[in-house]
Amino acid sequence: MKKLTLGFAMIAATVLAGPAQTADLSVGGYCPVAQNARLLSISSNASLTDEVIRLMDEAVAVADSPQWINSGRPAFVWASEAKVACGKAYGYLQSEYRDEDYLNKCECFHARMVRYMY
Repeated sequence: MKKLTLGFAMIAATVLAGPAQTADLSVGGYCPVAQNARLLSISSNASLTDEVIRLMDEAVAVADSPQWINSGRPAFVWASEAKVACGKAYGYLQSEYRDEDYLNKCECFHARMVRYMY
C-alpha cells in the first residue's frame, strides 16, 4: 500500500508540476529548432571563440549574482543553462570543432537569459 501511495503521489506531482515547468518553454519566441544561431555565421574560429567566451562570461556573471539567484524571475535558470552550453561549445572550439547544437543552445539560452533580465 505504501508503494502505491508513493507512486500515486509521484504521478500527481508530475502532472501538477508539468505545466509549471514547461510554461516557460511554451511562450512564443523560444529559439526555433530549424533556425541556426547567428554564431554559426561567424567564419573565423578566433572571432567565434571570442563571442562564445563573451556569452559564457555574461551567463556566469548572472548565474553567480545574488540579485538573480534570489530573484523570482527565470534569468538565473537560463544563465545556468547558457553557462553550460557555451562552456561545451567553447570546449569543442578548443579542438577546432564547431558543434552546431551547442552553438545554437549557447546563443538561444543566452538570449532567453537576457529576455528575463529586462
